[in-house]
Amino acid sequence: MRQLTAIILALLAQFPMAIASGPGKLTALDYIQTWKEEAVYQMVVHRIPASITLAQGMLESGNGNSRLAVEGNNHFGIKCHSDWTGGTIHEDDETRGECFRKYTSARESFDDHSIFLKRKRYAPLFELDVDDYRQWARVLKSCGYATNPDYPQLLIRLVEAHRLDQYDKLGLEYIQKQVVPERSAGETPLVANTPEPRRREKSRSNSYDPDSGGEIRMSGGRTVALSDNHIRYIQAHAGETPESLAAELEMGAWQIRRYNDLKVGESLQEGDVVYLQPKRSRGSAASHTVKTGETLREISQRYGIRLKRLCRLNQLEADHMPNAGRILRLRP
Repeated sequence: MRQLTAIILALLAQFPMAIASGPGKLTALDYIQTWKEEAVYQMVVHRIPASITLAQGMLESGNGNSRLAVEGNNHFGIKCHSDWTGGTIHEDDETRGECFRKYTSARESFDDHSIFLKRKRYAPLFELDVDDYRQWARVLKSCGYATNPDYPQLLIRLVEAHRLDQYDKLGLEYIQKQVVPERSAGETPLVANTPEPRRREKSRSNSYDPDSGGEIRMSGGRTVALSDNHIRYIQAHAGETPESLAAELEMGAWQIRRYNDLKVGESLQEGDVVYLQPKRSRGSAASHTVKTGETLREISQRYGIRLKRLCRLNQLEADHMPNAGRILRLRP
């Protein structure tokens, strides 16, 4: 039933001017205007086409009108799966009362969607050009994101009907300049009779200044900087934990842990680099010579490369202590 609904919503979304929406319902244009900047941000950080992110969000959430989107902030129909430890919301899909992920904000849903696509099963996506939305749509289906045989065509029609590929071009401009765009402050537009959520005052500058060394000043003396591998990070203060940082930055503690390869219960030390975005699949240098006492996680933090990727490149286990003098590969 949910698949049939998605097909109908996608077809209607192609003609937003010709077909009137119901009272208080969000249109395709509403959705695009609200989330286009977020989609570009995800493209620059994660190398996922902005057009695909927008099209999937429109299709899976019915332009933000679905119950999963309104009550669970879930814009991409991602189910719980065995590794999910966050909130949940239940909805009928292939079977009754299936478990879907519930987020504290719609923006968290966009983050998790990008991270979800970094799973091994979707690895073929990242061999494609980042602006080839047609191939991305087809490979998403072949990798098993959706069971609907028309899923690629539905995404492609949405992209072309609303010219969503223009946001891919914008994302490529940022990538070529090696600049990470500032995230939009926008949240999901209001559905009729829904009280307006309280919005936090922006505490950081509105634009990234390439001449500032990648730094942004936040309230409380906190500085957000850009690493050599173009990843936003802060330095931990004494006594801080992933939970306390998450509360301050309006992120999930799971994001802090995942972005920094921290296990549950592991602590932070004063001065530690704490990434606010996922690390990369390649380091900021080609190789590293191990120093006495260095751990693989410390090396992965220094060069902004994911720990699993570093281990895979060098055929090591994450808890292995490399010998001093060994040269580790940081790039394929």
